[in-house]
Amino acid sequence: MSPRAGSTGPHTLAFVESPVQLLNVLEWAHTSAHHGTAPGAGLTLVVLSPNDPMTRGQLRRMAELARDEGHAVRWEEARGGSTAPFHTIGGLAPLLRRARRIVMGDPFSRYVQLLLTITRAPDLVVVDDGTATMEFVAQLARGERLVRWHRKGGRPGPRDLLFAPVSSLARRRLTPSERRTVEVFSSMPIDETPIGVRVSANDFSWTRARFGPPRLTKGADLVGTSLVETGVVDPDRYLQAVRTLAKAHGATRYFAHRRESVEKLHRLAAETGLEIVRPDLPLELIARRGPIGRTILSFPSTVVHTLPLALAGTEVRVAVCDIDPSWLTENASPRAQGFLSGVTGTARDVHRLSAVTSA
Repeated sequence: MSPRAGSTGPHTLAFVESPVQLLNVLEWAHTSAHHGTAPGAGLTLVVLSPNDPMTRGQLRRMAELARDEGHAVRWEEARGGSTAPFHTIGGLAPLLRRARRIVMGDPFSRYVQLLLTITRAPDLVVVDDGTATMEFVAQLARGERLVRWHRKGGRPGPRDLLFAPVSSLARRRLTPSERRTVEVFSSMPIDETPIGVRVSANDFSWTRARFGPPRLTKGADLVGTSLVETGVVDPDRYLQAVRTLAKAHGATRYFAHRRESVEKLHRLAAETGLEIVRPDLPLELIARRGPIGRTILSFPSTVVHTLPLALAGTEVRVAVCDIDPSWLTENASPRAQGFLSGVTGTARDVHRLSAVTSA
């Protein structure tokens, strides 16, 4: 763990819970430096560590990169037992009260929403947490409560009702006012911009400056998704789609999403013959470092927006395969199909493949 911020506290506090969020904080800091609004030495990255080993491993690698860039990193075992949240929030409260700017990767996170109730920072920044950013901005513009897109519609559960006052206050904090500015730093297409929110573009300039260009292989690589794990897509239909795609395009490697289950990956390897790769960094960095296939195949996900930016200037082609409605589970949110179609339809610089239909 790096030394904690000095007695005056950091100017900017950034809260991250995933490797991609941490990457996008580094991109934001890099872009801010070029625009003359750098957070400077006052940026402290606070990792609210999850329990998942794969995510923790990627976060530790990303934390090393952040320290290499001169940023302070504070690692919090935020989920290490029932009392961990109280220790974490209590320890961070003094820094939260002094910080002038708060950067966050997931405004849907209950942890982040709790922290937002403590701070009075006049500047708030939301960096990409993948496609969820699109939904967050749309919900904020419409004045809706903050709910992740893959959650099934219907009445809120007991925990939702208990947390509702905190969530409501967090949404108010994320609404610009005379005393508070809100910025969204994103590589995602944003159609509905809330009044007063400043949207700035993430073009992955730090990633391109720091890594690559990659060596390209002749074949194709396939990018995995956690849509099965989130209950959106049927596992058997997903496996059939992966098998069909790999055969049609000559894919040999499958880059697993950090949240994919070990059982599913074992089954994929056994039934498709694909080499399963569990990356130790976000895919944007893995692809930029190489070697990487000349074609990258993906289902609707964040990478169909980010990889073309990270791989700009290379000959890599990113191709996206639509999710067929028949793949969805009965527990999938009513919004799932429309949201996934929107992710695909708004992607720039990608080749679109029609959905794989089950035999």
